[in-house]
Amino acid sequence: MPMPSPLPRAPVAEDERIDWLRLLRSRRVGVVTFMRLLREHGSAREALRALPAIARAAGVEDYAPCPEGVALKEYKAGTTLGARLLLRGDPAYPALLDLLPDAPPLLWALGDAGLLARPMVALVGARNASSLGLRMTRMLAEGLGQAGMVVVSGLARGIDTAAHKAALPTGTVAVMAGGVDHIYPPENEVLAEEIAAKGLRLSEHPIGMEPQARHFPARNRIVSGLCHGVVVVEAAERSGTLITARSAADQGREVLAVPGHPMDPRAAGCNLLLRDGATLVRSPEDILEALAASLARPEGLPLAEPASKADSSSRPPEVARRTARSMPPIAPTPSGDLRALILDRLGPSPLAEDQLIRDLGAGAAALAPALTDLELEGRIVRQPGGLLALAA
Repeated sequence: MPMPSPLPRAPVAEDERIDWLRLLRSRRVGVVTFMRLLREHGSAREALRALPAIARAAGVEDYAPCPEGVALKEYKAGTTLGARLLLRGDPAYPALLDLLPDAPPLLWALGDAGLLARPMVALVGARNASSLGLRMTRMLAEGLGQAGMVVVSGLARGIDTAAHKAALPTGTVAVMAGGVDHIYPPENEVLAEEIAAKGLRLSEHPIGMEPQARHFPARNRIVSGLCHGVVVVEAAERSGTLITARSAADQGREVLAVPGHPMDPRAAGCNLLLRDGATLVRSPEDILEALAASLARPEGLPLAEPASKADSSSRPPEVARRTARSMPPIAPTPSGDLRALILDRLGPSPLAEDQLIRDLGAGAAALAPALTDLELEGRIVRQPGGLLALAA
């Protein structure tokens, strides 16, 4: 199978950077499609020229890429705000995040982008955190900061807020589910201002975008992708925090958890993670010891196998198993039939792309254009971790 061509170097010229914005903000162009278009056409400008024809071939008439004025408006709004646009391939782009196949092509950074060059660890947990959980979070964040680590979290209520506040003097990164200028929850507005002044706010979304429910799982992959490890302090059994833990496991990051009382529902998620192989955390020293190996080789952190192949012992129990994995492969078919077979095999539950390739018995080179067509038609959606699902 031919190897994909490398990602073109991130442009320096402003007009070319705006081309990247236009391409990524174009209708039905997700992260994976953006990367494929950029590799195939050599530049965002050439990819923009080719998009209408690609859409027509996929049956989408009157397709128009994102207008230049829209991208220019976002670019000017970001620079006026004082934010910096980081393109994948920039020297300042975070190295560990760049290892991910679904790394954001663009990031808006408001604050000290130099923090992205330092080793990072995520502290995440319950919004309705207990007093003990908040105290534990502050102790961990302060200890990690004193050891030279940058603390990453999602600016949510509870554990996230405590982690950011405790790490402000030593370095903290808040990954936003909306634009870097849209603070959620509203009560964290003062904290967000302090983070912009002393730390860093980071987002893959356009300036001014309000966070929506579907943004949070994608945000969580960035939280874990930036870091050597993810520490879950408190989490209910069905907490959204476990999505971050799942992302970390799928990305090959260390998953760590603080144990809790078996009768406390806020500790149920942590206790499940520990049962399934997460590292137990009692102190900052436990975290530093668990991360010692990856900290010694920050540029060579191995990635876990895709979700369909990862060992369930290292992943949260909520990760669904697709029964179609056991179905026999199908012989290669013409492209039209291949699209129908893709739609037949996919459902609302996510399926790893590599598993789909095995199920269909089709090569990745044949499958990629069909997937791009279906994404442009709005019939499938790509999710973090190389997962595919039917569009709702």
